[in-house]
Amino acid sequence: MESLDEIKARVEAAVPGAIVEIVQNASPSQQHSLKIDNEHARDVAKWLRDDPALRLDFCSNVTGIDWLDRTVKKTVKVKKVVDGEEKEVNETTEEKIPGYIEAVYHLYSMIHKHGPVIIRMRTADRATGARLPSLTPIWRSAEFQEREIFDLYGMRFDGHPDLRRILMWDEFEDHPMRKDYREPDDYEYEPTPHDDVLEKAKPYYTPRPQLDGAESMVEPLDR
Repeated sequence: MESLDEIKARVEAAVPGAIVEIVQNASPSQQHSLKIDNEHARDVAKWLRDDPALRLDFCSNVTGIDWLDRTVKKTVKVKKVVDGEEKEVNETTEEKIPGYIEAVYHLYSMIHKHGPVIIRMRTADRATGARLPSLTPIWRSAEFQEREIFDLYGMRFDGHPDLRRILMWDEFEDHPMRKDYREPDDYEYEPTPHDDVLEKAKPYYTPRPQLDGAESMVEPLDR
């Protein structure tokens, strides 16, 4: 199979205006990926699926990644005058990077038996801009997995044929895979709280008066 550099070059030539960036992976897997711009994502995906040399006709899995706002420190060398003499010194700068959510797709060719080629898309932010184009029209196997990302991360997929919750119930608030998600203490939806769940729930319960030596029982406070 072609290298990512070769695939990147051919994508940019085949899809005018497409912006493709190679994202390095420093883990032992060394599975580097292609970040594609949202505007041309569906055209790029269709090309990857239909190109005779690649024929990436199977999307095996789609994963969400939540990135919080973060500050990155960088050390750069700058020239400064020290004691009347120009010297090169290290200076630390800080760069604030706004949070975003990514969707990562692993692609294989069932015809040529090669892969994976990994592509990723990135939202504008973690709030109103947390939306991406759906790639389900290109790979039908992405349908349930994009729904899972929508459910657990709160990212909308424009053009998805049936975007609704798939793991959590409709009335559930928030998205439990977000890194800033906090579990509720009362767990009122859990019928039999136990162990650490019970410990968290205790402040929301009030003792019931003892009757005939029976052990004290607890009941929920009125909501």
